[in-house]
Amino acid sequence: MRENFPKLDISNSLFVIDRDRYTCSGGISSIDLMLNLVGSIHGSELIQQISEQFTCDRIRSENDSQRAPLQYLIGGRQPKLVEAVSLMEANIEEPLNLDEVADCVGVSRRQLERLFNRYLHRAPSRYYMELRLSRARLLLLQTSLPLIDVAISCGFTTAPHFSKCYSDVYGRPPSNERRMGS
Repeated sequence: MRENFPKLDISNSLFVIDRDRYTCSGGISSIDLMLNLVGSIHGSELIQQISEQFTCDRIRSENDSQRAPLQYLIGGRQPKLVEAVSLMEANIEEPLNLDEVADCVGVSRRQLERLFNRYLHRAPSRYYMELRLSRARLLLLQTSLPLIDVAISCGFTTAPHFSKCYSDVYGRPPSNERRMGS
């Protein structure tokens, strides 16, 4: 799609609120949008009750990304980028450095950075961090693992560093995320 409409701003968010326009990525994301709108007016207690009525296991925010296949988002003409992302996804617990990723897929580090910036609109290091934090968020919401175990299983060596990175991306510390999800 991006190749056919290069000026179109494509978002991986579940939903986007842009002035007077609300858009969703698909069927269930409309519930997420509705819950977030109700929550912004009436608070988290009401949205917890509503989500229970819909048997939603968790309330997703607009910062959650939809998981459309990468080939669909960037087209099938970037196999090196798809390979790099697959490599990152396979190495969450022990992250590779960007030079290793570039070497494994057969491109220079600079070429890897260009591919990520052009097609994913972020640096590869940022993408990798978001990937790791997305996995951490799932673990926080779906398991009872201690925070340090979540951090370690997502490639962070200390809980404070994990907490800071998590807060930077999601706007709240991981401990609050778990409380909101339960």
